[in-house]
Amino acid sequence: MPDIIFNGPEGRLEGRYSPGKIPNAPIGIVLHPHPQYGGTMNNKVVYNLYHIFAKRGFSTLRFNFRGVGRSQGIFDDGLGELSDAAAALDWIQTFNKNATSCWVAGFSFGAWIAMQLLMRRPEIRGFIAVAPPANLYDFSFLAPCPSSGIIVQGTKDEIVPASSSQNLSEKLQAQRAITIDFEAIPGANHFFEGYLDKMVTKVDDYLEKRLTSGE
Repeated sequence: MPDIIFNGPEGRLEGRYSPGKIPNAPIGIVLHPHPQYGGTMNNKVVYNLYHIFAKRGFSTLRFNFRGVGRSQGIFDDGLGELSDAAAALDWIQTFNKNATSCWVAGFSFGAWIAMQLLMRRPEIRGFIAVAPPANLYDFSFLAPCPSSGIIVQGTKDEIVPASSSQNLSEKLQAQRAITIDFEAIPGANHFFEGYLDKMVTKVDDYLEKRLTSGE
């Protein structure tokens, strides 16, 4: 799990990279929560999402958005962070030119960025959105959403009400040609404290279903 530094739009970006176990391994990138509220690539939800991908043999990258840790630049209200995510995807693709598929995962603010990246990069075939902040940010750009995925939400989330994530899921489910799974975890708060194992199980089971079905 080597530390890496790669070039971003506003200078270097700091990350952790786990190479795939086979030459054409799928790609997974994981995006962290809001930088101005303590979000980093070492957040426990992000860390666990990263290891879900890595244990399945994905070439996996998590990184710090601009201005976080050793990443250069300053917070840019989401626009710059989306550019950082695109640069991260470019970087991992240079080492995985024959990847069989590409996935993106994000937690909270990172889920919002992940879904925007999904709209801009047609090679992304699946997404994992954990506690997407549909009450705080506009997700109407997902019209239509180009890929199937899963939304995971705690029912006791004090930052993102479960109803907002469920409403987002229902809107996406109404679209054609994709399937959106919604998994509520009873009792879990925004950071899934005491429920990380349940979050991991939901995501891992979903990946197993998608990967074994060849989707």
